[in-house]
Amino acid sequence: MRIEPHAEVPRPQMPAATESTELIVEGMTCASCVRRVERALKAVPGVQDASVNFATHQARVIYDPIGVAPAAFTAAIEAAGYQVPAAPASTADARMPAAARAELMAELEAREQRAIRRDVVIAAAITAPLLVLAMSHGAIPGTGGAFGGWLQLALATIVVFVPGMRFLRLAARALRHATADMNTLVASGALAAWGYSTVALATHGLGAHAGHGAGPHLYFEAAAAIITAVLVGRMLETRARKRLSEAVRGLVALVPRTAHRLRAGGTDDVEVLSLQVGDLVLVRPGERIPVDGEVIEGASAVDEAMLTGESLPVDKQAGAAVYGGTQNHSGALTLRVTRTGGDTALARIVEAVEEAQGSRAPIARLADVVSARFVPIVIGIAAIAFAAWLAFDPTTHGITVALERFVAVLVIACPCALGLATPAAVAVATGRGAELGVLVKGGAVLEAASRIDTVLLDKTGTVTAGTPALTEVVARAPFDEAALLAAVAAVERHSEHPVAAAIVAGAQARGVAIAEPLAGFVASPGAGVAGEVGGRAVRIGTRAWLAAAGVDVAPLAAMADELAGRGHTPSFVAIDGALAGLVAVAERPTEAARRAIAELGAMGSVVAMVTGDHAG
Repeated sequence: MRIEPHAEVPRPQMPAATESTELIVEGMTCASCVRRVERALKAVPGVQDASVNFATHQARVIYDPIGVAPAAFTAAIEAAGYQVPAAPASTADARMPAAARAELMAELEAREQRAIRRDVVIAAAITAPLLVLAMSHGAIPGTGGAFGGWLQLALATIVVFVPGMRFLRLAARALRHATADMNTLVASGALAAWGYSTVALATHGLGAHAGHGAGPHLYFEAAAAIITAVLVGRMLETRARKRLSEAVRGLVALVPRTAHRLRAGGTDDVEVLSLQVGDLVLVRPGERIPVDGEVIEGASAVDEAMLTGESLPVDKQAGAAVYGGTQNHSGALTLRVTRTGGDTALARIVEAVEEAQGSRAPIARLADVVSARFVPIVIGIAAIAFAAWLAFDPTTHGITVALERFVAVLVIACPCALGLATPAAVAVATGRGAELGVLVKGGAVLEAASRIDTVLLDKTGTVTAGTPALTEVVARAPFDEAALLAAVAAVERHSEHPVAAAIVAGAQARGVAIAEPLAGFVASPGAGVAGEVGGRAVRIGTRAWLAAAGVDVAPLAAMADELAGRGHTPSFVAIDGALAGLVAVAERPTEAARRAIAELGAMGSVVAMVTGDHAG
């Protein structure tokens, strides 16, 4: 969907007497961690509701400010065994500024990625030769007998207790809190394989298998492989989280860090966060607007594509509203600040994206219910499998087989796809959508998309490329198209407007030699441009602007209306005070859009376009 700049992005509904706060939570590794943090927060007196987004590692708490202070949430999370690297100050909204939150998340993600990459490299470098050694069963010269067993023990010990220490620590923490999670499964499987193999090697002969000689059957490679495989999965998971959070950081980055605040006698460059409602701010050509405001002086064209998707800039004059993050083009603007911080249009879009990434789809709620009991059930099944095989065959061979079954159940269950894949899919989908300019309201909406039978498409940037191109050149005698376009391009070349750039590019593409020289260039924002080319006065712009200069545009008015009805933007051209023709630009459909529409049609969906252009 598109967000119009004047549209309000709704905040989540809360009772009038409540406030909200967001905290970043470190140490969560699975869906069980999410539930543990949520339970800890909801147990704090005064908390109305708490939700934790595993994908972004953020907790959002709605609470009664009279009954509890935000500091209590940090204490509750830490008591549950997790960390809060930074807590927002208690304010009216108690929310960390989006820019500060994005920077902190980027720092934490970078640190986590460095640690996980280091562990993966160590684990993989040692597990690879360990697998070769174990699978050779002594076929490699010098690796048979006791020496080969002790070498496997040394290699596996490094993997289990160096890169694998993260799982052991997290499993121990869960045990201290009388809970179990995915780390419990990983640690149990790895330690079971490593511990059994160590005992078997030390006692020599325990669990010997027929066909493998008199030595014990060792599972050191299984212990190392468990750690390495899960570490690789965690690394891929951190990369996915980084990609989805980059969408939010990309939106936040649109707002400049500093602004030119006007004061008596000059300007001061100040932090955007220090601006207050009512401050006067100067925005120079080419700069991004720092906050939402109202123009009180100046005129310019402002690119609002990041809000509306429209490629053509909007002309702004005194009294017009402007929005933080949009791009100022041609003129300097003085604006009065009307909204700052979390109240700006861009901040609300960022909030909507974050809310959507953390929202639970109906299927995710089912996954939460199942995964809440998943770990204890898996451990119980593994124990039952071990006991059953041991009862069936109580010999040393039976102990080995029973242990194999016990470890197999734990290892197969380790990834917990049900608990992780569903929320991750929602987060990645909404994050990728935000990168492409598509905002998804939440997980429930995303799930409902599988039942869509009618698709309504926006035009600009969706069906079209998002940039205008020259489409029509209409000349009146005595001018021909080439001469008319040469004169128009000579004037438009001195304008920074995207329409001007499209006309100049179109002239160059058609091989037209742009006339020289130009004198007396004049630009009227929202109206047109004029200049003297080869001693002749050339004026290009709207019908009202040319009519005000005494030019009769009636002969081409019907054609201009017809072009406008088909989505083109026409401009009238006058030379030496007489109507000489018109030029038009439009956005053209992309080949990717053609293919997508065809695929939607083949799926049985009805496809239509919703646009603000004239009917046609």
